[in-house]
Amino acid sequence: MAKRRIIIGGEEFEIPDFNLKGNTVFYIIGAVLLLWLASGIYIVGPDEVGVVRRFGEMTRQATSGMHYHLPAPFEKVDTPKVTEVKRIEVGFRSMGGGRIRKITNESLMLTGDENIVDVELVVQYRIKEPENYLFEVRNPNTTIHSAAEAALRQVVGARKIDEALTTGKAVIQDSTHQLLQSILDRYRAGIHIVAAQLQDVQPPQQVVDAFKDVASAKEDKNRIINQAEGYRNDIIPKARGEGEQLLEQARGYKQQRIKDAQGDSARFVQLVREYRKARSITEKRLYLETMEEILPGIQKYIIDSEGGDNVLKLLNLDGKGGRQ
Repeated sequence: MAKRRIIIGGEEFEIPDFNLKGNTVFYIIGAVLLLWLASGIYIVGPDEVGVVRRFGEMTRQATSGMHYHLPAPFEKVDTPKVTEVKRIEVGFRSMGGGRIRKITNESLMLTGDENIVDVELVVQYRIKEPENYLFEVRNPNTTIHSAAEAALRQVVGARKIDEALTTGKAVIQDSTHQLLQSILDRYRAGIHIVAAQLQDVQPPQQVVDAFKDVASAKEDKNRIINQAEGYRNDIIPKARGEGEQLLEQARGYKQQRIKDAQGDSARFVQLVREYRKARSITEKRLYLETMEEILPGIQKYIIDSEGGDNVLKLLNLDGKGGRQ
């Protein structure tokens, strides 16, 4: 290839001498033009959405498949993955191999009763509106991370430490999820929060032992309370049952006494009526009936006093012998 000599700054250089003749220049220009036009071909994956921008302004969206846009600098295309679930970590960072790195300035939070708690949160999200995701926020991951931390601090700050460590975890997760989604909707971030899960909630490392002692004491307290409640639940129904039984017995005895008194009264009234009809007969009948009730229970002797001698003759009527 021929070379030419040129002088730059007092120094002489040799450069190739491109001596293009005839239609060669047009062929080269045509090839470059074809390559430039071909650069507008793009493919959108099945989990992506194509967002086409013309001079920076969005003009259309493209579904999965092969498409064409005007080559740069006229149009550009972004293909965010709208079905991929992404992950944001608050309070720690995964290092791979099951190792994590604590971020204490994110994880330490103040509860509503002015205690410090160490909280780790995992946020899962996906793109809901590609246009807003690309153009409304500058750095979506940083925005989601900051919003998640702010939402978690607000929710934890409204609750006591006992709730955060024990029974209130599910409520904290749900509240953080809803608050974070509300914040991102106000930002028009085009993000859908799939889940906000508490990875770990514990007291600060310096006071873990003290919190464990408190937790053990509370467990003992609850156990004793439950035992007392069980004893109460066993005794009170028995006492109520015995009380109801005594009341029923008293009611039965009351009814029995009333009925007996009513029967006695009715018999007496009937007796008075019969007595008024025939007083002498009634008196004799009452006497005989009384004797029938009394005499069978006593030992009876009949004394014959009409004998001429002084020896008393007794008749034993107890059923064991004759005269004595």
